[in-house]
Amino acid sequence: GRMKPVIVVHGGAGRIFKEREEGSRAGVVRAALQGYGILKRRGSALDAVEEAVRSMENDPHFNAGCGSVLNEKGEVEMDAIIMDGKNLDSGAVSAVKCIANPIKLARLVMEKTKHMLLTDSGAHLFAQAMGIPETPGEKLITERSRERWKKNLEPDSNPEEFQKDLGTVGAVAIDNEGNVACATSTGGLSNKLIGRVGDTACIGSGGYADNRSGATSTTGHGESIMKVVLARLILYHMEQGMSPEMAADTALDYMKTRVGGLGGVIVVNSSGEWAARFSTKQMSWATVKDDQLHYGIYAGERHTKSVDEALASESEGF
Repeated sequence: GRMKPVIVVHGGAGRIFKEREEGSRAGVVRAALQGYGILKRRGSALDAVEEAVRSMENDPHFNAGCGSVLNEKGEVEMDAIIMDGKNLDSGAVSAVKCIANPIKLARLVMEKTKHMLLTDSGAHLFAQAMGIPETPGEKLITERSRERWKKNLEPDSNPEEFQKDLGTVGAVAIDNEGNVACATSTGGLSNKLIGRVGDTACIGSGGYADNRSGATSTTGHGESIMKVVLARLILYHMEQGMSPEMAADTALDYMKTRVGGLGGVIVVNSSGEWAARFSTKQMSWATVKDDQLHYGIYAGERHTKSVDEALASESEGF
């Protein structure tokens, strides 16, 4: 393989409240560095995206794994997807409860079954069969998620107002061999109906990876993303010759004008060019390429550090 490895991660598009900014930045940087570490050791793009997403699922700052938002009944129901650009294999889970890392389960669905998507109780049985430990539901619930859930239950509340702070997490990567992969994981929409599944678990909407063009992971208003099949749309634009940035902007613009939906995407193409673009106010993102780390949250914001410098401050804690 002669490819230079690249990883890009996002921690969700929307509005990131001031007091959560540092945590979101630190979380995406940590995830990108962990994923890049795997790529540097000649690991696969698949392992890198799974590891990056697992890192963010374990971080309560994000709406995935621990820290997920609650459905109308006050429970956590999570969706996740992973996809291999080499052969278009994919694995996904939806409406899963009581497991710490849905992305790990999605990977097992891809590798240990003939299926692509397992849901709810079936996914739960499969997790048990695979020996994945059960995490009590309360362990995944943060004080903040419970507060928000209560607020949204008040008669005069407007849950839509809160949806803007979404926090789906995702990663895309290309490895030494030129293989691409994507992974996306989410707790969904706050106070959603029981059994609601958004774009994340849907191939082509929450993510898509194809070695011939590239990989993308999306975040934002799930129903809007599904209407335009956003991830696949971006790759289509790249197949027509657009750069990752142009393809991302064109697809996000279409989603906004056609269905009034806002969101964000990360993209890597088959030659290792990357983009992190969003139509929302903010999206936390980070990328590592050529041993340089770049990251930001606001439009136009881009910090750059060498990986060594970033790892040093990482071990001291931000």
